[in-house]
Amino acid sequence: MDEEYDAIVLGTGLKECIISGMLSVSGKKVLHMDRNKYYGGESASITPLEELFAKYEAPAPNESYGRGRDWNVDLIPKFLMANGQLVKLLIHTGVTRYLEFKSVEGSYVYKGGKISKVPVDEREALASDLMGMFEKRRFKNFLVFVQDYREDDPKTWKDVDPNNTNMAQVYEKFGLDKNTADFTGHALALHRDDDYLTKPCYDTIRRIKLYSDSLARYGKSPYLYPMYGLGELPQGFARLSAIYGGTYMLDKPIDEIVYDENGKVVGVKSGGEMARCKQLYCDPTYVPDRVEKVSKVVRCVCLMDHPIPNTKDALSTQIIIPQKQVNRNSDIYISMVSYTHQVAAKGWFIAMVSTTVETNNPEAEIKPALDLLGPIKQKFMTVTDFYTPKEDGRDSQVFISKSYDATTHFETTCLDVLDVYRRGTGEDFDFSKVRHDLGDEEQ
Repeated sequence: MDEEYDAIVLGTGLKECIISGMLSVSGKKVLHMDRNKYYGGESASITPLEELFAKYEAPAPNESYGRGRDWNVDLIPKFLMANGQLVKLLIHTGVTRYLEFKSVEGSYVYKGGKISKVPVDEREALASDLMGMFEKRRFKNFLVFVQDYREDDPKTWKDVDPNNTNMAQVYEKFGLDKNTADFTGHALALHRDDDYLTKPCYDTIRRIKLYSDSLARYGKSPYLYPMYGLGELPQGFARLSAIYGGTYMLDKPIDEIVYDENGKVVGVKSGGEMARCKQLYCDPTYVPDRVEKVSKVVRCVCLMDHPIPNTKDALSTQIIIPQKQVNRNSDIYISMVSYTHQVAAKGWFIAMVSTTVETNNPEAEIKPALDLLGPIKQKFMTVTDFYTPKEDGRDSQVFISKSYDATTHFETTCLDVLDVYRRGTGEDFDFSKVRHDLGDEEQ
């Protein structure tokens, strides 16, 4: 361990594993350490089931849950957008060869006390129960506009200047009512609040295009999920880093991060040894003095022996409850996976409800989502703090990721990873080299 490295990465959460993989692939000498005995940090998948019950200090599961080792329960479940940044990263770095994906069967949005499938093309728009007949036509015209829109071709803008027209004005131009705008902004563009309405529309149009391009690849929904749970992702990136010469040390206590007289990081001490480095990358838990708490996230893992009602018995699904539907400032998310993904025993389903905490009673805040799930056999609730770094890290050369947010998809996680990479290397990650096919690894 007494060596000099270009970068030391602390923590094997997904973000840190991706960054370690990206740095190794770009030729950096990387040492990756974790104080835990397992990969994944906060984003680990827990197996066997007995360990999950023990983690939450619940009595051991009875035999109705099947074999404990058939369970892999994500602590922070998220889906991958089929055409999103993370899939591009996986393909670019070759990590796809370690993973197998399945597409998620349905994407739903909550309106007026019930859930409806998110319409994503003209045919679904015309069949949707979210809108009346005339509204469907207007929404169809809007979708056609988004599909035809090209950022580099003003002829496709239909008098909408993407830099100077906000999204509220675009909805108005197409005559869309508030309900339609609500599910478009939250269930298609995946905005987490309504701030986007007053911002230039190009970002939202990009997001809706990503949703429909992702959907076009596999058909049922735009989302993918790895077999055996998300814990496979950090391990895939860890293998990648190792192939490129990265060194891994699990179960390694981090005694001290060492700085020079100018406050710049020079190394990490562990058990009487010191590894030197030019840069340090880590999650917020390793540097509590350099991060600030900005909010809290509540998550509730629910084990069930049936699919979510009103989802056509989907074996995997996402449901978004837009904030306005339940008089909140932030959306509530539900994701559900099942035994078909090798994450639960036969006949079992795992739903996760999450949102940003806004009151002193987080459990009451997620009640609208829990009510949609039907009978729950066992639930485990946690409230965690959401941290962001206090500085960009350029002076200290310590580059810190944010905590994981309440969303059920990876787009925000990837934006954070790319931001950390940009701060650390001074350049954007080059996606132009990314191959666009998953090849034989497609599911």
